[in-house]
Amino acid sequence: MRVLSALIVAAATLFSAPASAQLITIPGRAAPPATTDKENLWLLDLSNGGRVTIWLRPDVAPKMVERVKTLTRKKFYDNTLFHRVIDGFMAQGGDPKGDGTGGSDLPDLPKEFNYLPHVRGAVSAAREGAPEQATQEQKDKAENSANSQFFIVFQPRLSLDQKYTVFGRVIDGMQYVDAIERGEPPANPTKIVHAYIAADNPPAYTAPAPEPVMVAPETLPPGPGRKAPPAKPSPVK
Repeated sequence: MRVLSALIVAAATLFSAPASAQLITIPGRAAPPATTDKENLWLLDLSNGGRVTIWLRPDVAPKMVERVKTLTRKKFYDNTLFHRVIDGFMAQGGDPKGDGTGGSDLPDLPKEFNYLPHVRGAVSAAREGAPEQATQEQKDKAENSANSQFFIVFQPRLSLDQKYTVFGRVIDGMQYVDAIERGEPPANPTKIVHAYIAADNPPAYTAPAPEPVMVAPETLPPGPGRKAPPAKPSPVK
């Protein structure tokens, strides 16, 4: 009973502690950065009205994390679209072409498959797919094709574990991820207005100005200097 009580107390302490205090180092694994480490917090300001904070994990995917930081500091992700968004699955972005075929001018990255699962809020590197009857060479090429694109998981999809590189996790602003416009492609895609690394002291989030609404002239009411539109004939019955 004493052992059981001790375990219960330990578990309660772990799950009630602040997120930054829950980091556990496991022998043989690199220690993750603190969730307060600004060098490893990726901020995405979305056009749907909010900022998303992603905790980057260089301990498990150092190459992909370094790529994201490099491209972010070059403003590569600014004004890119979430071009493929599947309800109940994920939102994919990071393509400058906006159609899923683009990437950066940097070389593709080798796979960094790791133990992190594709749970809600997981951020993973998108890559090429391989045909069903792919040769080992084709599989290797696809697995080592991550570049700039990424996806954020809406609901757990553990079948992707060890097949894609998880390199981060949303720790704030998941409600804005949930609000990303769905579609393949979406009719009115959500944009990354700006992307930042928190250590670079970005400005506070400001909502983007609403796009002007175009109104047909004949729908405007008469006003100074504006003639009333001619009455339209009634439909013939």
